[in-house]
Amino acid sequence: MGNLLYTIAVILVILWAIGYFGYAAGGIIHILLVIAVIAIILRLIKGEKV
Repeated sequence: MGNLLYTIAVILVILWAIGYFGYAAGGIIHILLVIAVIAIILRLIKGEKV
């Protein structure tokens, strides 16, 4: 489950970067970034390896 969360977080960060430079997705891409950051923080708090 933790590996899945990390994979989703990485995908969301990539999507955010594409949206940030392309301005195509608007505000929704920033919400995805926040979700990705929260997933990474939760993973670090749980002490799982990255």
